[in-house]
Amino acid sequence: MAKLELIATATFAMEGVVARELKELGYTDLTVANNQVSFQADERAIAHCNLWLRVADRLKLVIGRFPATTFEELFAGTKSLPWEAWLPAKACFPVQGKSVKSQLFSVSDCQAIVKKAIVERLKQKYKRRWFPEDGPLFPVEVALLKDTATLTIDTSGEALHKRGYRQLVSQAPLRETMAAGLIALSFWKPDRPFLDPFCGSGTLPIEAALIARNIAPGLKRTFTAEQWPRIPKKIWQDLREEAQAAIDRQQEVEIMGTDIDAQILKAARQNAARADVLNDIHFQQMPVRDVRTSRRYGVVITNPPYGERLSDQKAVFQLYEELAAALEPLDTWSVYVLTAFDRFEQAFGRRADRRRKLYNGDLECQYYQYYGPRPPR
Repeated sequence: MAKLELIATATFAMEGVVARELKELGYTDLTVANNQVSFQADERAIAHCNLWLRVADRLKLVIGRFPATTFEELFAGTKSLPWEAWLPAKACFPVQGKSVKSQLFSVSDCQAIVKKAIVERLKQKYKRRWFPEDGPLFPVEVALLKDTATLTIDTSGEALHKRGYRQLVSQAPLRETMAAGLIALSFWKPDRPFLDPFCGSGTLPIEAALIARNIAPGLKRTFTAEQWPRIPKKIWQDLREEAQAAIDRQQEVEIMGTDIDAQILKAARQNAARADVLNDIHFQQMPVRDVRTSRRYGVVITNPPYGERLSDQKAVFQLYEELAAALEPLDTWSVYVLTAFDRFEQAFGRRADRRRKLYNGDLECQYYQYYGPRPPR
């Protein structure tokens, strides 16, 4: 198979986690940049990475890149690329775009020029003047950064956080990819207890259970590239069968999710059932002040309410004080809290061992990390 350049896109500050995932999947020669990790691979990797990447947002296929400071250069550069190697005559290829620090700043004009250039290229190769675009979808993107154009096709379709299990969500849901990233940034391992005392619709406990069971996060969904003629259906079929066989049902796990809202816990159980991990998670209704456990050397990972409105801040401060009081007896546990509340450490009563800036959607947050002692061997 031919060597391709692929890009796994990532949320800000999660690029290193995505690079680690790719290494664990067997890919090397990685280039890490802002919001992305690029690497060389073959057609099989398109299916493999879409099925297995937990933290990446999308997987894109690079068709080419070139300098472009004028519309003429953008048209000529796009037309010179081998689009016919991927796009059949019936391909549907909408074009999206973005421009950062580039002379070509009109995104709509760039999209139109790229579309026209691809059509002209396909006219030459397929010897036809009109394309119905009623076949497989190939979402094209033109990304202009500092006067360099990168042309890609999105292989994922819907973003990778859409695992397929979460039909019912809480009011401010945490994306599945972000939840998996928070877990990856912690010291949690499947043989240690896991607790989320603000579990909402269950995303963090469910992602922990998927990791513990080695369930491929993309196993229950489809991807745009599954319809591409160049990637044999057998590749997808074989990789899905391998992923099914790789599921570990023997590992003992202890994953707990609590929340004060009975209705949202009902949704959490339904989401967990769709993810096939309901039996691995103990959901329980209780306020955070009542959270108790006799287990030792566990890990708390949680995304509590932030109190974005000024009127909520007093209640949120009190909530974090209650969290601190509930967790105080758990002196062998590690604690990880993602919040945008800027007085979290004051309310929690101690400074974090480490803080990391992350974004939950568009909202800037801090990931507060408190390290407990290592469990005995």
